[in-house]
Amino acid sequence: MLPFQMRSDVVDLREFYDTRTGHVARLLIRRALRNLWPDVRGQQLLGLGYATPYLLQFRDEAERVFAFMPAQQGVMHWPEEGPQAVALVDETELPLPDNSVDRVLLVHAVENSEALRYLLRETWRVLAGNGRLLVVVPNRRGVWARFERTPFGRGLPYTPSQLSRFLRDNMFTPTRSARALYIPPTRSHTLLRTAPAWERLGMRWFPTFAGVVVVEASKQLYAGTLTHEPARLRLGRPVVVPFPQVAGRGSDDGGA
Repeated sequence: MLPFQMRSDVVDLREFYDTRTGHVARLLIRRALRNLWPDVRGQQLLGLGYATPYLLQFRDEAERVFAFMPAQQGVMHWPEEGPQAVALVDETELPLPDNSVDRVLLVHAVENSEALRYLLRETWRVLAGNGRLLVVVPNRRGVWARFERTPFGRGLPYTPSQLSRFLRDNMFTPTRSARALYIPPTRSHTLLRTAPAWERLGMRWFPTFAGVVVVEASKQLYAGTLTHEPARLRLGRPVVVPFPQVAGRGSDDGGA
């Protein structure tokens, strides 16, 4: 297994998605997400981790779209225009009621979390009974997991079977999966322009080597009563900061 690399902070993530490589990665992954979630009308949708580059496509359709970013990572204003819809939170104790959201999108979250089981249990708690979870993680067998200069080279990568098994162990039932990001993590503008062709060829002939794995899961309603993290592991109640001091501002993460 690859060694665990330090998680990217919010500035690193923002800078990556502002690059041409980041724009291409966002476009290709966003297509995979949209294929799995073609209709979110009337839904409450939460993005957790650093999901904002993938949320704008749902905002005009869902009833509400908002984002939580973990305290260890930091937070940026989002969206750039209009009312803010992002907060800094303790990822192991989300400031939401039980069964309050219909969809949860985890991006740059699972592979970076230092308390992953508690993160998933909190996700289970806030997700409605018929809700859906969508997880995006670096593919352990993919090239992107080998390059630390992108956020997909940080944290712990997974194979599809590893991720599915981990979700089942944490009260979720995997339902569908997809792969994306077959082009290598290049900075070459010429090569990046061929990304759609790489995606078509990869999905057809080399699915094992995708850059990311995407798994949708449903909530196991028979999973029983959740237990919270022991009090000795906490430093106090979570502090929610809707509009914190911003590490930097730039173009909107979720642009087309």
